[in-house]
This record gives sequence, C-alpha cells and structure tokens, in this order.
Amino acid sequence: MDIENANCKAKLSECVHNFDLDQMCIERPIKVDVQITGLERLVEELHRVFSKNHVNIQEVQKLMLSYKSDPKDWRKYAKYDRFRYTRNLVDAGNGAFNIMVLCWGPGHASAIHDHADSHCFMKLLSGNLDEVRYDWPENIEPEVMKKLKRKPTRRCCSESEDLTEEMRRMGVKCPNGNCQSNVNDSCQTDSANFDSCQNGNSDSDSCQNGGKIDQTNDEYADGYDVQSMKETGRTRLEVNDVCYINDALGLHRMENPSHVDGAVSLHLYCPPFDSCRVFDARTGKPTEVKVTFWSMFGKKIKRVMEASEIADSQQ
Repeated sequence: MDIENANCKAKLSECVHNFDLDQMCIERPIKVDVQITGLERLVEELHRVFSKNHVNIQEVQKLMLSYKSDPKDWRKYAKYDRFRYTRNLVDAGNGAFNIMVLCWGPGHASAIHDHADSHCFMKLLSGNLDEVRYDWPENIEPEVMKKLKRKPTRRCCSESEDLTEEMRRMGVKCPNGNCQSNVNDSCQTDSANFDSCQNGNSDSDSCQNGGKIDQTNDEYADGYDVQSMKETGRTRLEVNDVCYINDALGLHRMENPSHVDGAVSLHLYCPPFDSCRVFDARTGKPTEVKVTFWSMFGKKIKRVMEASEIADSQQ
C-alpha cells in the first residue's frame, strides 16, 4: 500500500506499516469527475468522508480539487491583520480534521514549520503564495522517520514533461515544478517565522510567544549543532491549486510574494493538532508553539484561542 492509501484519520507515524517511502509522492494527476459548488458543500462532503473508518489521502485531495474558489463562499471567514497572517477556523470536523481559511497580507509569511505528524492539504482561494520546502535539520528526526528506521530517499513523481504538464492542468503543484519531493530525516510543526515576527509580518502562533528564539551560546551548550536550513524547492501556487505535505516529505514555509495584494488559502489538517514546531532559518533551532485561531466560524474572537480549547469546547 502506498501513501495515497494511508489513513488520514491517523497520525502519519501510525501508518508506516502500510507504505514505503519510495512511494511517498501523491502529487500526480487526479481525475476530478465532479464539481463541488460552495464551501459549505465541501465541508459537508468532508464530514461524510471522515465519518468512515479509513480515509485515504487521494480522496481528500480530490475533494479539495473539486471545489472551485468563489469569494462569496469564504468572504465571511477572511479576517486580516495588518501585521501577521491569520488562521480562521471554518469547521472543527468533529475532531477528525479541521479546516480553516488563512489570510495573508502583502509580504506576510509563515515560519519554517512541521505538521506535528499529521497530514496537511492546502488550496489557494485568492492571490498567489509561494511554498518553500526545506530539509529537516540533520540532528532532528520526525516521528514517522523514527518508526521507519531507515534513511529517506528522493523521488520524482513525474516521469515525463507530459505528465508534469498534466499535473499543472489539474491544479496539482510540486516543488520546483517537477514533482521532486525531498524526503529527509527529522521533525514536525506549523506556525510563524522569527524573521517575520521581528519585521511585523508574522502569524498568531509563534508571535504569541513573542517570536523570540534565544541565540545565546548557552542555548547550544547541550551540543546542538547550529546550521542554516537548506531550501530544497520553491513552488508558486495560483488560485485553485492544491498541494499536500507531511513530515516525511520535509518542512515548509508559506509566503505571499506580493507587496501589494493579499492572498487567501484554505487549509485542512488531519488529525488536528494544537502545537507544532517552527525552525529558525539561520540556525535550524526548533521551538514548539501553540497553534491559535484569529476567528472562529466567521466571528472574530476577543482573544486568540488555542486549538486545544476549541476541541475541548466541542466535546
């Protein structure tokens, strides 16, 4: 069984007996034979799919591709902040998944982050975003790699230019435009970047902690090997493109390349998580942060709420 059939209702590391890293890539043409009209309908379909015991990755990706962005569907969730990108909860998915709208002002960016051993799907609703992928720091290992107990490999999903072009037509994006996924040893998370926090362009996750990463010598007295993060690929996402990442495929950051226009993206995480790790681009130093919401169900909240509080309130 390959990664396409890994169960989205389980952590990635719990699925390792079902797939081989040589078959990790799912970024290939997917036949979309139906069209979902409206964001509410998409959420309904996701609830239907996640009501089953087993939900494969390709099924979720197909649903995300089937919905065509319409601002009237998601405008009420699009809450911007002048200084940082925002995470706006659309649906809590009965604990099996959560789906949210992220709003990116001009120049806003996330930190380099992992995905806490979960699956991450993203669809662009408006504007453009760049996905930048990175290797894991050499001395950090994600849960899925610990389970596999083997060195990662680099695979190319596309075997011809025709296949790559077909993928573009279907709206599936790959790093470097050639579907080359970099699978490497290391770790997991999702949040905002130290550099962005210092510049005022940061998200509500890591900047709730002040966006501070101690750079003193004492910080690395435990033998931590300071090393800058290695970029492995960069992909420009356009409206209705869908991409997928998990910790076995590496780390990434998202950034709005425009200094004039905003961007809006739809994110689905399964299973949901309430904390993740962000990585300093200059040192590779990880920091665990709480993931938070700027608004819930279309209403701005008086204080930023953590994902764990949302889950507790729905039990």
